[in-house]
Amino acid sequence: MAFRGLRQFVLAFLVGALLIAACPAWGAASETHNAVILFTHDTHDHFYPAPSEDGGEYGGYTRLATLLKLERVKYPDAITVDGGDFSMGTLFQTIYGTQAPELKALGAMGYDVTTLGNHEFDYRPAGLAQMLETAAASGSPVPAIVQSNGTVLDGAGAEELREAMEDYGVQDHIILTRGGINYGIFGLMGEDADACAPMSGMEFEPVADAARRTVAALEEELAQLDGPSLIVCLSHTGTDGGKGEDYELAKAVDGIDVIISGHTHSTLEEPIQVNGTLIVSCGEYTTNLGVLCLEVDDAGTVTDFDYRLVPVDETVDADPELERLAQSFQPIIEEEYLSQFGLTFDQKLATSPFDFTPISQFGKEHREDTLGNLIADSYIYAVQQAEGEDYVPVDFAVVAAGVIRESFSAGEITTSDAFNVSSLGSGADGSPGYPLISVWITGRELRDAFEVDASVTGLMPAAQIYGSGMTWTWNPYRIILNRVNDCAQVLPDGSKIPLEDDKLYRVVTGLYTGQMLGTVNDQSFGILTITPKDAQGNPVTNFEDQIIYTDNGSELKEWYALASYLQSMGTVDQRYAAPEGRKVAEASLNPVSLLKGLNLVGWIALVVCLLLLALIVFIVYRIVTRRNRRYGGRRGSGYRRYRG
Repeated sequence: MAFRGLRQFVLAFLVGALLIAACPAWGAASETHNAVILFTHDTHDHFYPAPSEDGGEYGGYTRLATLLKLERVKYPDAITVDGGDFSMGTLFQTIYGTQAPELKALGAMGYDVTTLGNHEFDYRPAGLAQMLETAAASGSPVPAIVQSNGTVLDGAGAEELREAMEDYGVQDHIILTRGGINYGIFGLMGEDADACAPMSGMEFEPVADAARRTVAALEEELAQLDGPSLIVCLSHTGTDGGKGEDYELAKAVDGIDVIISGHTHSTLEEPIQVNGTLIVSCGEYTTNLGVLCLEVDDAGTVTDFDYRLVPVDETVDADPELERLAQSFQPIIEEEYLSQFGLTFDQKLATSPFDFTPISQFGKEHREDTLGNLIADSYIYAVQQAEGEDYVPVDFAVVAAGVIRESFSAGEITTSDAFNVSSLGSGADGSPGYPLISVWITGRELRDAFEVDASVTGLMPAAQIYGSGMTWTWNPYRIILNRVNDCAQVLPDGSKIPLEDDKLYRVVTGLYTGQMLGTVNDQSFGILTITPKDAQGNPVTNFEDQIIYTDNGSELKEWYALASYLQSMGTVDQRYAAPEGRKVAEASLNPVSLLKGLNLVGWIALVVCLLLLALIVFIVYRIVTRRNRRYGGRRGSGYRRYRG
């Protein structure tokens, strides 16, 4: 019996071996492949390191280049990609059109692909076209650009941009094969990013629609290739607290393996996983290098991953090649741009005895901030200098948190530092930097502007404002859009006078912030109304007509206002070491504070709340009385006296 069992076992083993030999695929385990993606986003022209709040330094292409080389030693088949907004943030952007330093830097660092962010459109279609043409004709290595949901609209600079995109080779999607892995890569611009580029001259298809179309095209092309494939989206769309537009994109569209999520400057310590997609973000301004290592089977399914954020800090040596490249651009910046202001790249403007709020924390809390105060004060100073004897007093200067991009640490402040704080945009003349504009709004509208600050900041931190010449208080316990309980004009001698509802007040701000003032009406559904006007009270239809010019006829730039104010002080005034009570939260449940100065909508909301409260009380009362009658009746009818 034992022999018969052994014979049957041997026979079964031989049959199995023959079957495996005849059909080797049955017996072969699926092979594991390794894919590595090195990535950044929102680098914003940060060629050099910047001071960090812990006393060290962070970022800089010069150090990022070193880390990229080290990672490629470990992963020679890695691809390197970027999620957009590689421009606008430092003085290097001032030669954006003539030198294309950003794309040349990405090329020198070995980037394979990037996409366009909203700030690539800051110099409008013509500016982007010039930059692309410059990069294409330079002969320098530059990354491929993918943009999958944008269409150039007819208008100023449209033809130049279409031609430049063709000359550069901007594509809907691209396929890279590296280390046996096929990467299908495409790029998207999200809804919020589109809203942040009002002069892009582009129309952007909804990201989910564009992604479905592009993923289908990529899957068809990738199916023709040998080896496993991955689909990677370079998305300038963003995440927000683990959700946001990219989360919704991944949830809505199948087939995307990885989303490099830019625009919101997010730092994700772990990938967001949704619908089989990994969403990753490594933070702004080259703070970190993102490293995503994937294990992929033959079918292209991700079976495991490793995710790291590598800090770009003072422990990393600068790469000599990138140092030379950065230094080669500085004299060009001085000649082409700074010479008109009589300044040089590293010129000392002032010394600060104290630190201002680090940019990583700036605007996170709804409160007065001394950096905002400094910038707003600089606007008034610069307008006085520009207008001289013709100066018309500025009643209110205002800057929004969203346009403040850097801060100051204790020590020397240079031209470069000042520019970095207010580096965004361009003017009507096409030159770098948003110019200051002058508009007029009524006292009633000023109160509504303060209400935007008080009510909307929690939902949209970039809308928080900082001012000079006015003061306002708000109660966070009051009904939304009714939180401001007091405001006044602050005269040069420090005295305060109430605002007059129908009086026109002169307001100075940056071009972009001024354009956003007019959107308050739509965003608040008409509850708040701000209509910027000219000095005669006529509604402004073209904000570029309100630009303030210096005595030599050039636009008065936001950054130059700050630089000249710092230069006038030499040492930053001690008043900027602490808040001055320009905007104050007065959290109170006192009925007087809660009800003081409610507008019509506030009273309506209060009445609705009272009616709802009354309804709840009435319903509770009816339930209790019915229950009492029910149980009371039962006790009365069923009661029998004890006769024991």
